[in-house]
Amino acid sequence: MEDSEMVDGERKLIERKKALYRFLDERFVIRGERYKGQQYSQIYFTRLHHMRNLLRPLVPDWKPHLPVQTVLGLEEGKECIVIGTIYKHMKLKPSILDEYSKERSAVPLVKPHNFMHPDDHLILEDESGRVKLAGNCLVPSTFVTGVVLAVHGKETSDGDFLVLDVLEAGLPLQKAISLGLREDKYVVFISGLSVGSSLFNPLQFQLFVDHITGHLGDENEQNIASQIVHLVIVGNSVEISQGLLGGQTLTSKDQSLLSEPIKELDILLTQLAAALPLDIMPGPNDPANFSLPQQPLNRCLFPGASVYNTFMSCTNPHQFELDDIQFIGTSGQNIHDLDKYSEATEKVEFLERTLRWRHLAPTAPNTLDKEPFLLESCPHVYFTGNQDRFETRVIEGPQKQFTRLICIPRFCETGTAVM
Repeated sequence: MEDSEMVDGERKLIERKKALYRFLDERFVIRGERYKGQQYSQIYFTRLHHMRNLLRPLVPDWKPHLPVQTVLGLEEGKECIVIGTIYKHMKLKPSILDEYSKERSAVPLVKPHNFMHPDDHLILEDESGRVKLAGNCLVPSTFVTGVVLAVHGKETSDGDFLVLDVLEAGLPLQKAISLGLREDKYVVFISGLSVGSSLFNPLQFQLFVDHITGHLGDENEQNIASQIVHLVIVGNSVEISQGLLGGQTLTSKDQSLLSEPIKELDILLTQLAAALPLDIMPGPNDPANFSLPQQPLNRCLFPGASVYNTFMSCTNPHQFELDDIQFIGTSGQNIHDLDKYSEATEKVEFLERTLRWRHLAPTAPNTLDKEPFLLESCPHVYFTGNQDRFETRVIEGPQKQFTRLICIPRFCETGTAVM
């Protein structure tokens, strides 16, 4: 697409900038494999093995004088280091037995937003056994089940492990940015459109479309619009009434109610795909599989937009590269899960923690039904969608890594996109 401006009474075209795009979702694509086991233990052991290989080489610089032991090899009063997976014992964490007792009980169970309780405690697990962690070094409210750590401490007479220090894997190495990047280019993130819900405002979204396609504003606005090289739609694009999804036979009226939001979204996406490259990720409300990694929305849902080679239907999580800048992000499920099982003053803190743990969704096998993803390289931009409000911060690592963290708010509630 080319934006236009008036010069001496004639329209002059402003050409949209371009960026070299690399699609990196291959590792999130499921190709017919199924998990055959009854438990998630194999997933946790695989993760522990991988993370131990990362943590073990860091130990000599951290505590060179201490031996590394297994849980089974602990001796009372002897200081050592143990590498294991955190299990968080939570008093308020819901279980299927609670659901069963609720059905049989006259008094309904309260469903809190956050399952934290003062009596929660942490347990460290490896292949040989498990031990309860004690001391003030590890605050249970900061951690969740599934995080792999190295802990320095000693076994007490009670059989607990008194933690004296903690080592996280930290930020992975980062791909260097080529020095040629000197001109401004922008990526726009938008999330939580919820087309079909009572909150969706078509006029508001049309203003957004007109703005980034260069059909609004003066010469300065159009110059900025021409610097947008990519758009990412980060989950929850449609909202379909749950009453229509019960598996019952639908009347023709109900069928049109079911398909209307997707048709409307396709019309809007077609305008965008005609103007610039766009990626669409599924979210928990979209017509995709529910557990992570969510697979791409089927292109047949978008007969208009999918005609364009600028339209990409992607996985959630989604990873890509633009001109050597690496991006990775989710539609928000991993952050909402951490918000239920731990605490932070801002949501962007959860993003930082997952980076330092080298893990996009440590709670996944426990509460999201799928082994999450180990971070092998440090992204330059790490984003999450469907949040209450916009938040951002830049974090830096010891080896000159820097990452921009972004929480993208729900557009249907805030009218806000992130550029």
